[in-house]
Amino acid sequence: MSKENGMRAWGFAGAALLMAAATPALAAEAKRSTFGRLPDGRTVEAVTLTNGQGMSATLISYGASIQSVIVPDRQGQPADVALGYATIEEYLAKPQYLGSTVGRFANRIARGRFTLEGRAYTVPVNNGENSLHGGTEGFDKVNWTVRDVKSGPTASVTMRYVSPDNDQGYPGQMTVDCTYSLDERNQLTIEYRATTNAPTIVNITNHAYWNLGGEGSNRGAMGHLVTIPAQTFLPTDAGAIPTGEFRPVEGTAFDFRQPRAVGERVREASDQQILFGRGYDHNWVIGREVTRDLHLMARVEDPVSGRSFELLSNQPGLQFYSGNFLDATTVGKSKRLYRLGDAIVMEPQLFPDTPNRPEFPSARLNPGQTYRNIMVYRFQTSRGAAATAGE
Repeated sequence: MSKENGMRAWGFAGAALLMAAATPALAAEAKRSTFGRLPDGRTVEAVTLTNGQGMSATLISYGASIQSVIVPDRQGQPADVALGYATIEEYLAKPQYLGSTVGRFANRIARGRFTLEGRAYTVPVNNGENSLHGGTEGFDKVNWTVRDVKSGPTASVTMRYVSPDNDQGYPGQMTVDCTYSLDERNQLTIEYRATTNAPTIVNITNHAYWNLGGEGSNRGAMGHLVTIPAQTFLPTDAGAIPTGEFRPVEGTAFDFRQPRAVGERVREASDQQILFGRGYDHNWVIGREVTRDLHLMARVEDPVSGRSFELLSNQPGLQFYSGNFLDATTVGKSKRLYRLGDAIVMEPQLFPDTPNRPEFPSARLNPGQTYRNIMVYRFQTSRGAAATAGE
């Protein structure tokens, strides 16, 4: 081989090595397995998404739910940061919306009634006198069909549920796809898409409970630092139905424009809204409409473990719930009781009771339209020294 040809060959080889070094390995994998069986014999599937950074997420077809999310801390030690059960029998025995997809209409509808095109509809009442998260047999209590599982630079699973006309009283047949994906940047993305064959209403979200210290740890989530970039929130009546007021957060226990520990003001009995919710269970106004792009909804950090996430979405509202009804009667995956304040929930969505509030962004979905709710959890780990956070 001539010197010139040798140099050319080295150049091609060198370029190939550089390209290989610059291209991330296809480390994200999706593995399908059986989680359990329903009483009628149907299989509940599990799909575990794993990347090369030590993060994984396990999703189950029952309720299109997050069953676990494992993230390393600042020392590289992994922990499951999502509350959930170890078996399908526990999901059936004590439903808690743990990581579930909720719909057709997430959150509350006053007295379980709304009007669409001049016709009155009634949906099941399951939260006092109101309807919550789609009713008694909402999306969280059906077994979705796993349609697609992919590995690659991004691992993903897509599940589908076809909700029949008059399902829980809602009009129109609705086809809903839920896609979970995990990439090498530790981004866990949830995307909901829905279409209908008749005018209907829709508001779908995910009800994951987060404890960034680990769902099996002795620490709750009250020491988590939360930032919510909202100027106003929606005060409610005693039944958690918005009054219609857009109240400024300034000077209230609802001001999270700067990072604050959840537990700092969660028990301020001088605030009637805290009394109504037994803590935080309200909708923060991030915008006034669904957008094409994604915007920051919240940032959550656990100073002790160093784990944090940023939550982005295209939705106008963020329901922030401080785990007020975890009453130590639920036994989690780690065989520990889930107690008051052990986790928090962040739900990007339309505003509660939207169908009865013309001043709120519309929840209507027509044939030919596609509903979309995209949520991106950007998990990160700080490298600083461990901090001490109050409980």
